[in-house]
Amino acid sequence: MATKIRLQRHGRKGYAFYSIVIADVRAPRDGKFTEKIGTYNPNTNPATVDLKFDRALYWVEVGAQPTDTVRNILSKEGVYMMKHLRGGVKKGAFDEATAQAKFEAWKQDKQKGIEAFEAKKAAEKKAAAEARLQAEKKINEEIAKKVAEKKAAAAAALAEAEAEETADAPVEETTETPAEA
Repeated sequence: MATKIRLQRHGRKGYAFYSIVIADVRAPRDGKFTEKIGTYNPNTNPATVDLKFDRALYWVEVGAQPTDTVRNILSKEGVYMMKHLRGGVKKGAFDEATAQAKFEAWKQDKQKGIEAFEAKKAAEKKAAAEARLQAEKKINEEIAKKVAEKKAAAAAALAEAEAEETADAPVEETTETPAEA
């Protein structure tokens, strides 16, 4: 029986969620399967993968053919790296302990890369937020300047209007008439 490692779709429209399953090549995508070895959620950032590593390694070594997407998932999780290292052990290139040490070193290196990427992403996000804040401060200063100019113009216009009112207003002359005696 030819087996495939494939994705089985779940979830609602527009929000797919997949199970990673071992199935017969003739079975439909969402049909009968032999074993469920994990899940894959592409909706999160980064995509979430929950995998039974030992079972996936077993099926890859037995000869189950993964689809392209599943091959990428297994590769990123290290299943193919471990298969490669086990091949070296079988050939006598190194022993099991060395293979495990190499695999752990690979995992740590990968984790450091992920952490560096996340730190870089966080720094970029912080820098972008700071740039937006500076741009907003600049815009607010320009608005404050325009408001101050309008207030100054209004105050000047009011002062001018008051000056005109006092200049235009007739001066009431109080003439004293001599008192008739």
